[in-house]
Amino acid sequence: MPAAEPGRSVALGAQALAIEAEALLALQARIAGPMADAFARAVDLMLACRGRVVVMGMGKSGHVGRKIAATLASTGTPAMFVHPAEASHGDLGMVTPQDVVLAISNSGESEELSAILPVLKRLGVTLVAITGRGESTLARHAEAVLDSAVALEACPLNLAPTASTTAQMALGDALAVALLDLRGFKAEDFARSHPGGALGRKLLTHVRDVMRNGDAVPRVGPRTGMMDLMREMSAKGLGATAIVDEAGRAIGIFTDGDLRRLLERGVDLRGLHAAEVMHPEPRTVREDALAVDAADLMEAARITSVLVADGEGRLIGALNTNDLLRAKVI
Repeated sequence: MPAAEPGRSVALGAQALAIEAEALLALQARIAGPMADAFARAVDLMLACRGRVVVMGMGKSGHVGRKIAATLASTGTPAMFVHPAEASHGDLGMVTPQDVVLAISNSGESEELSAILPVLKRLGVTLVAITGRGESTLARHAEAVLDSAVALEACPLNLAPTASTTAQMALGDALAVALLDLRGFKAEDFARSHPGGALGRKLLTHVRDVMRNGDAVPRVGPRTGMMDLMREMSAKGLGATAIVDEAGRAIGIFTDGDLRRLLERGVDLRGLHAAEVMHPEPRTVREDALAVDAADLMEAARITSVLVADGEGRLIGALNTNDLLRAKVI
């Protein structure tokens, strides 16, 4: 096997991207122009679907179909992938008359797909096609045809599905985005279908889920001496303590940094009370606030701890950046 020529490899890679980019630009022009009605029709059919969008495709189109089904499902459109070959051997029972089948085939003549098209029509299933040939068998059976034709594959032999599969996937994304918008799908909805991901944690984790509460929250009264104040800070490990009045309202905060600065200035701590060293009117958050909002507050204020208070200003909890890190919010 001859050694790779770096210059040729780079040139071929750049050429492949240029061919695929041109294919996508041509596809964009078709959606905004001659394919606009068909695209709108496909979106309407999928939006009105009372069952699921069942995505089908063979070979590389099948791999693309699996991704499209996953994207649809995660953005508010119930969807699943059914392999056309398996459909002929029993899996067609997964498809109901309430479903919409999104069939993908560049040639539109896939034997496995063609074999089940008459059965789908007899079931009364709505069929949407993504194909590169508008006169194909698949296109003739479909109620909406999305033209995914490309002028050239990125493969130097113009054989391997490359630009054509990119166009198919882009059309799937375009459908998902249009449906997402029409369904009023929000970031919170996306988070609910991705509870294990970073976005899910950010949009579903509230302050109450990560804050310290009860005896774990350091607090002292305004007349507490410095030695007792420092003992409370050390015991609770927050890096700060709240100063509360008789009603339990947070009236101040004192941090490890405040203590360090007092020591650097040579201040005699003996005889001082919490009210004399605290920061009055401390920043607080509500327990029903998103934890990510608490993180943003701490970052903006350049602080590492924040108190949690109720609507009357009473102290009910506290958290610091370590708590947010453990919860993987930041």
